[in-house]
Amino acid sequence: MKEGLLWFDNDPKRALADKVKRAASCYQTKFHRKPTVCYVNLIDLNEPLESVGSVDLRPAKNVLRHHLWIGVEDPSRKAEAA
Repeated sequence: MKEGLLWFDNDPKRALADKVKRAASCYQTKFHRKPTVCYVNLIDLNEPLESVGSVDLRPAKNVLRHHLWIGVEDPSRKAEAA
């Protein structure tokens, strides 16, 4: 993913899935397309989730705690993973 939306949510009462849904909704409103991937700090990805709806969750060391980097997966990167 080359471009995305950086979303901050440090509410301890909100589940990670809810945070991803809120970020995805904002992304779709802003960019007029649905996100497909969300990078989350390893520590924040403490729930056994692989996806939220159609958004795949990926652990990332370079994303700060309480932040989500959400967007559309780069097609070339998807081909590399296959």
